[in-house]
Amino acid sequence: MFTSSLTYKNRLKEAGDSLVILEFIASWCGPCKMIGPKVEQLAKRFQDILFFRIDVDEFEDISLQCEVTSMPTFVFMQNNETLETLIGANSKKLLQAVNTYYSLSD
Repeated sequence: MFTSSLTYKNRLKEAGDSLVILEFIASWCGPCKMIGPKVEQLAKRFQDILFFRIDVDEFEDISLQCEVTSMPTFVFMQNNETLETLIGANSKKLLQAVNTYYSLSD
């Protein structure tokens, strides 16, 4: 996915006006493991959305920049601006947000 913070910044810039969802996780996080398969299903279903999974322990600087305080955290972005941040493994809320921003990005 990302090899450095620079790669992250470049990928966001390249995304342009595409909807981007950053999924902040940790390998030791139980709720992250629980919702992970749901996120993968969403990524397959909404192929126009760019999904990026970011390990908070590996990319602390990105996590700090996005003000991540607990995992999982989902940051919805477009044109390099944050639209919404969801905290927690609530798949219903995640799907609602995906549907909302996906319909707005068409």
